[in-house]
Amino acid sequence: MSSHPLRQVIESCDSAISAKDFDALMENYAEEAALVVKPGMIVTGKANIRKAFMAISDYFQGQLVVEQGDMQVIEGADNALVIMETVLRFPDGQNGIVETTRRATYVFRQESDGRWLCTIDNSYGTALLDAEAV
Repeated sequence: MSSHPLRQVIESCDSAISAKDFDALMENYAEEAALVVKPGMIVTGKANIRKAFMAISDYFQGQLVVEQGDMQVIEGADNALVIMETVLRFPDGQNGIVETTRRATYVFRQESDGRWLCTIDNSYGTALLDAEAV
């Protein structure tokens, strides 16, 4: 079975994040998109999402590497729910590298020209439920 076209979109987003190519990254977001920056902090709109990704990159000293693992895509009514593993690698502050895997959830909308644009970017997935309970 061939992979869903959204795998390529997400791979290009992950590459753009790792390369700090925020122009390329923003091409994959809807104008009114929302990004979960961290539990309790959500930004909306492409300009704010771009600023958030720049701040995230700065926080990780420009060394954040993002890759994808297993992925499931559920489509309905020109939307797709993506449930996937997101693998993050970043410096630990002691000359080592931390690798962590999140079970992310994303929502994409298919435009009339066939492109998929991210409308909700939640790399924390259902772990947000645990974070809010604390």
